[in-house]
Parts: sequence; C-alpha cells; structure tokens
Amino acid sequence: MACNSSDCSSGCSGLKSENGSKSDGSSVGDGSIRESVCVKCKSNEPVFFADGASEDGKFCSDCFRNNVFGKFRLAVTCHAMITPSDKVLVAFSGGPSSRVALQFVHELQKRAQKNYEASRDRSLPVFGVGVVFLDETAIDPTLSGEINDAIELIRTVVSSLSPPAKHLHVVPIESVFGLDSAEARDRLQKLLDSVSDDTGMEDLLLHLRMLCLQKVASESAYNRLILGSCTSRIASHVLSATVKGRGYSLSADIQHVDARWKVPVVLPLRDCVAQELNRLCRLDSLQIVKLGHPHSGINGLVSSFVALLQEENPSRECTIVRTAGKLTPFYFNKIPEIDDSNVPLATRRRQKRFNLKYNEAMTTEYFCPICCGPLNKSDVSNLSESEGCQDIEVFYAACCSSCRFQILPHGQASIEQFYSLIPQQLTSQEKLQKADTQTLLREKIEDCLLSDGEEEI
Repeated sequence: MACNSSDCSSGCSGLKSENGSKSDGSSVGDGSIRESVCVKCKSNEPVFFADGASEDGKFCSDCFRNNVFGKFRLAVTCHAMITPSDKVLVAFSGGPSSRVALQFVHELQKRAQKNYEASRDRSLPVFGVGVVFLDETAIDPTLSGEINDAIELIRTVVSSLSPPAKHLHVVPIESVFGLDSAEARDRLQKLLDSVSDDTGMEDLLLHLRMLCLQKVASESAYNRLILGSCTSRIASHVLSATVKGRGYSLSADIQHVDARWKVPVVLPLRDCVAQELNRLCRLDSLQIVKLGHPHSGINGLVSSFVALLQEENPSRECTIVRTAGKLTPFYFNKIPEIDDSNVPLATRRRQKRFNLKYNEAMTTEYFCPICCGPLNKSDVSNLSESEGCQDIEVFYAACCSSCRFQILPHGQASIEQFYSLIPQQLTSQEKLQKADTQTLLREKIEDCLLSDGEEEI
C-alpha cells in the first residue's frame, strides 16, 4: 500500500502514484526500480539497453563507460601489463571483447602520447601497439568471403585509431607450420582430420592459434600479447577444463598474467563480463566482426550452460571466476618485479601490492607439448620413465592425460601420423623437456655419483 502521510517515518523516499511511479520519478510498476538519474554522478539521465540485466538503467553513458574502462586500467596498472618501454600486440578476432581491448589500449597509448608531447624532458617513451588477425580460411574455405570482408573492415578500424600508427598483421593460421601456403594448408587439414573427437579438434585449434600468435609476436619483437578474454569466457573455461580433467593446470589459465610463454600473455579484461562489453560496443558504435566459430562438444555444452546460469542470476559468471581464483597460481603467474627506471614508482608499488603468492611445491619446468599446461607429478614420472625411448614415445609420455584422451588419436600408426604432422614448435619443446629429464635424473642420483678425483671404494 502506498504511503500517504506527510509525517511518515518509515524511511521511504517518495510516494507511489496510481500509475506505479514514485514521486522522485523512478518506476516501480514492473517490480524493478528504474532511477531517473545516474546512481553514480546523480546528474545525468541513465541509459537503458533493454537486455534484461539487473543494472539496466542505473548508470548514464559516461559513468557506464568509465566503470568498464576503470576495470581495464586497474588491471593494467596493478599488474604492470603495459609499461612505457613495451611493445604490445593485441590479438584481434573482431568480436566485442577484442574490439574493446583494442579501443582501450589505443586510448592508453593516446594519453601517453599527449603526456610525452607535453613533457619537457621526454623522459617517458610511448609504448608501441600492433594488431594481429588470424586468417582461418584454411580451416573452413566456405568462410573465405566473410573473412575477406572482415579483413577489410579490420583495416579500416585499425587505421582509424591513428595516431600513433598501429601496424596490422594479417596472418594465415597455417603459417604456424613454417611451410609454403599450399603445403601448410594441406598439412593443417590432415592434422585436424586425424583428431576424431570434436572437443579435441576444437582444443587443438585453440592451441594452434596461440602458437601462431606467439610466432608473430616473437618475430616482430613484441614483448606483450594482449587477449580479450573476459569473465564470461573464463567462467566457461573453468567448467570445461574441470570436466576435461585439467584441474591441476586450471589456475595457470585464469590469472591476469601468463608468463609461461616466450611472449607473456595478459588479460586486461579479465574482470569485465561479456554483457558489459557488448553494451559498450553498442553505446560507442564500435564496429565488430561476426565470424562463425560455433563451439562443439564439451565446450558448446558448457557455454550454453553458463549462458543459462547467467540469465537466471547475472552474478553467476563472476562467482565462478572468483571461486576458481582461490586456486593457488603457478610461479609463472607471479608478476616479475620491474627495475626499469621508465616505469612510474606508483606502478611498481601497485605491482608489489598485487603480486600473487604461489606455492613453491607446485613449481614445475615441464609442460604438455600440445596445450602447454603444467604437468603434475604423475605425468612427470611417466616422462622420466620414457627416457631412452623413441621420440614418439617420449612425446606421448610428455602429453598431459587430457590431451592424450581428447586430442591424440588411438593406435600406434595414427599417433605416428599425428606426430609427423604437428608443428615443429611442439616437437622441439618435447625434445627440450627430454633434455631436462636427463638433468632431473642426474639431480636425483647426484649423491651417488663420484666426483672428479674420487676413487671407488
């Protein structure tokens, strides 16, 4: 019942009218409160996106955008993702997440450029930015027309973000093999055809994309690789990795920084949900590219499940990521301390404050050659037992249990064919770990070895 007393002491802030609105202008007729002014700045009108979110109609356009950008900037500064002397490469798929990541990185670079021009001594250089797009026409030739249109749109988007100028790398995914185009495409198709499991083939493609991005970054002298992975995508990865038996290596994939790669990978949008990024693209009219990459198998089921959870409760994705964030990170998720004099003192202080604490007992130098996931003790034991075997047997032993089950084919002949088709980076990593295994074995028996000058008793 509506309050109609002038001396009401119940604490209500206004009166309900017959049409279901309060005297302050907010509507309550449909059971939800819609503010007449932004809840943050208390002056501008809020924006309504009509997407069913609980926060719809709470913030004005400026406050909403500042809120999303604030999450991005906090992640960048607290974890020292971008420093003045860096050269960063933004992985751009064309979707809302990578589009927002590119836009925000551009704005940081633009502000740094203004500060550089305004300073007298030019003490802080401006970090460089590059953009990379992977052309996956070789995977699905039927999408060649859409991909060509997407590339032209991406060129327009990147060129519109200057100055400072940003170099665009359009790289075919088959270039990861280091062969000529025709031979590389044939090899890629044979490699994918050798994986019978839909989930395994999708995961293998994900690993090949990372190898290709790392190849571009290292060859072009970038020292940071920025991905647009957001809370929504990480939440799906948490559940799918658990189902696939990747629980041990899960904490390595969900941190802000992943330095197990030659070029460290950073996730500045880790604390932003997909709904926020979609809204921002519509609000700022950011052009996005829609390419068909439907999930299949376990990944598709988990994505649908998480989307359903999010509809029922908008905080589910954040809850999943926060819960997984309690897992102990690995040593390569720990931010290395920066001694560069070009890095502001405030950034270095934040870095020490937000440095992750990891369990030294989880330190490992052994990674699966396919997914690059850290190996647990049982997998390392299998790798040690394979010492002296053929390269294929060592490769099989070096793979984690999930990759052996989901990706590797069954049968000796099929495994040999798979081994002959994979990129050289994977086999070279396996050979490196084979050499490390010899060092590990030597360390185990070091007390039993005779040093030079000692005689056997």
